[in-house]
Amino acid sequence: MYITIITPFYNEELVVAEFYKRISAVAEELPDHAFEFLFINDGSTDTTLDLLKGIQNRDRRVKIIDLSRNFGHQAAILAGIQNAGGDAAVIIDGDLQDPPELIPELIKKWEHGNDVVYAQRVNRKGESVFKKSTAHMYYRIINLLSDTPIPSDVGDFRLIDKKVIKILCEMNETNLFLRGIIPWMGFRQVSVEYDREARYAGKTKYSLFKMVNLALDGITSFSIKPLRFSLRMGLFSIVIGFGLIVYAIIVKIINPEVVIRGWPSLLITVIFFGGIQLFTIGLLGEYVAKIYRETKRRPVYIIRDMIGFNKSRKIRSAHKRDQ
Repeated sequence: MYITIITPFYNEELVVAEFYKRISAVAEELPDHAFEFLFINDGSTDTTLDLLKGIQNRDRRVKIIDLSRNFGHQAAILAGIQNAGGDAAVIIDGDLQDPPELIPELIKKWEHGNDVVYAQRVNRKGESVFKKSTAHMYYRIINLLSDTPIPSDVGDFRLIDKKVIKILCEMNETNLFLRGIIPWMGFRQVSVEYDREARYAGKTKYSLFKMVNLALDGITSFSIKPLRFSLRMGLFSIVIGFGLIVYAIIVKIINPEVVIRGWPSLLITVIFFGGIQLFTIGLLGEYVAKIYRETKRRPVYIIRDMIGFNKSRKIRSAHKRDQ
């Protein structure tokens, strides 16, 4: 069997050598399988690309996709998926928080007839309480809002069969939420549990801002339930508002001399329902922005260079410069 290992890199010069060492050792343990290592340089500004080129010069199993700039983690993974040539592909980050040594177990589960084998985190070492708690909340919220169950505590570390790859390549969505769209396909899927390690070196590239953006993209790209929730909140506001109007009219009829009181409660009401309106408008804006991006049909990523690819092999991206 031919296995593609897809790994995005962004400013990981301190990790590249160790990652390649460990991934090569894993490949040596599986002599009955052929491997290609598909490394995506996501616009690194350090020496990551030079290090990857040095590895590629020594190992022809290594193939490099060099993106023209930093398009983001999900776009880099998609670039790898759309140019994978294996019977299956393993998606794994290069920071060594996800252990390459788990790959044989993923392959074993795949060979037993499963189309998707995802790695499910049991423990997350080297992460703050805030990061762990927000991650826990994120998966619960997105499952609450989604019509398709998404495995909890699962990132992008997984194996996908070539039939899954084929469908992903045929999808024309710009905002492709991989963690949701793969379970949505409905193929046979199983999990393998593992303990996630701390980073081998360097700092995380996922800031709080990027984490929030990923959460918003996941929710708004994969579910319309927030819009329905906003509609229900709007209807609830109308009912409350109508009730207050009726109450004011009745009070005025019963006792027309009464002085209107309750400015604090009125102010709280205005702020509360004003907040609901702003939240709803902002949420609607997220969906409109996604429609806007989809209609422009811009590429999710642009390839500057492809290194180590056979020229006879069909490359799926139209935005590249041939090597």
